Amino acid sequence: MNIQQFLQHHGIARNPFAEEDAQTDPVFKEHCIDSAYHPVWDKVYGDPAEPGTSIVFGMKGAGKTAMRLQIERHLQTYNRTHPDRRTYIIRYFDFNPFLDQFCSRLPHRVARNPEKALQQWQLWDHMDAILCLGVTDLVDRILGSTTTFDGGMAIAPQAFTALDASQKRDLLLLALAYDQSTQDTVGGRWHALRRRLGYRQWFVQADKWLGILLVFGIAVLGAWLWWHEDLSATFAIWTSGILGLIVLSPFLWRWVRCQWMAWQVHRMMRVGKRDISSLRKLLLNLAPRSLASQPLPRFERTDDRYALLAKFQGILRTLGFPAIIVLIDRVDEPHVTAGRNERMRLLVWPLLDNKLLKHPGVGFKLLLPQELYRDIERESGEFHERARLDKQNVIAAFAWTGEALYDLARARMQACALPDRSPEPHRSPEPRDLFSGVSFERLIAAFQGLRVPRHLFRFLYRAMVEHCNKHTDAQPQWQIDSATFESTLALYYRDMESTGV
Repeated sequence: MNIQQFLQHHGIARNPFAEEDAQTDPVFKEHCIDSAYHPVWDKVYGDPAEPGTSIVFGMKGAGKTAMRLQIERHLQTYNRTHPDRRTYIIRYFDFNPFLDQFCSRLPHRVARNPEKALQQWQLWDHMDAILCLGVTDLVDRILGSTTTFDGGMAIAPQAFTALDASQKRDLLLLALAYDQSTQDTVGGRWHALRRRLGYRQWFVQADKWLGILLVFGIAVLGAWLWWHEDLSATFAIWTSGILGLIVLSPFLWRWVRCQWMAWQVHRMMRVGKRDISSLRKLLLNLAPRSLASQPLPRFERTDDRYALLAKFQGILRTLGFPAIIVLIDRVDEPHVTAGRNERMRLLVWPLLDNKLLKHPGVGFKLLLPQELYRDIERESGEFHERARLDKQNVIAAFAWTGEALYDLARARMQACALPDRSPEPHRSPEPRDLFSGVSFERLIAAFQGLRVPRHLFRFLYRAMVEHCNKHTDAQPQWQIDSATFESTLALYYRDMESTGV
């Protein structure tokens, strides 16, 4: 007999336990995302109007990614119901592009050793990466080129009129440094943003064009004098050249300053893709007074990044986003960390800074592997003083009880139930219906031993396969007997121990 026949007998349309990853799990996304919650949900989610930081430590397969998807869904619903005070969502869980770019800036002998490379990773690199994600998404939405799901974060064209001149300049500065889109050329996209914002500086290139015009006039005059006044060619050329440099000196000085700033940004913004030439060209399109005393990611410090984050918040606040939520997940997946504790620690530890985690108007939701919590307990007092984890909402163990796992399995079975073909009308299927000779208490104890949803789903799927392989279509058995249950569970426990999970 096959599994589909077995499930249909119990009134289930499709296998509730076939998927193990929440990102590709249709049962979770279509049904359980709004109904099946872990008991610590409220503490992690908090209040979007007053965003706070939550740090969750959980085993592999415990449902951290599922919780992140639930947070996203609830924030999107909140944004639709509160259009004037929405929450801006930044998804910081694809680390590979930033780590690849970061490693490409390091010397080869350092970059080829992941531990040495990650030792160079600093808090401002995290802040730059977060600003890259936030600014790129905002520019996409302003230009109408976003390919991501709206999620209640659409920006109406009339909203741009609420930005004052200084905020428009701030947005252009942020886009200059942090917009990482490849949909258009760097200059084309930046100028499209400038036109959309209606930001004009008519005389910003006056020194350049006036200098070129004067150089041309001096060259013509020098040629005329050489031809008609019998001046030597050497004297005419040198005189014209010196005068040309004098009249071009204001633009040349501005060019040198912009080149120096571009080099600094390129050198210190190690997770970005900007090259020096494109940065210089964009800086030359801003008047010197617009750049005076303005922060840019030019130095090895966080002060400029905090100032830029504050500017980004001010722009979002005017556009109707008084709060920002940063979702951080999957730190064990980048190829540089490869799931190793020491590498994950080097990546995550700089982020655990109380000044950033408690930054006003910004909430961080960190979903981290359980192994890192054990490392935190062994850290020095200086680390704990900087991180101040006592001030964050810390979930030390994202654990599941046997009862909670049973409710989760039941919710998935009900989500997959056939509407009108259940053999017992008015009663939804649940896990104990699948077994015979297995008491409810034994079922709860077995689920408790499995610890996390991923192991629960794998075990239930394996038990159904084992049962179906023992029976034919001609002589079906519609419940899994206790012997099959116990033998499959024992084998699964052994596999868990052998793999160390």
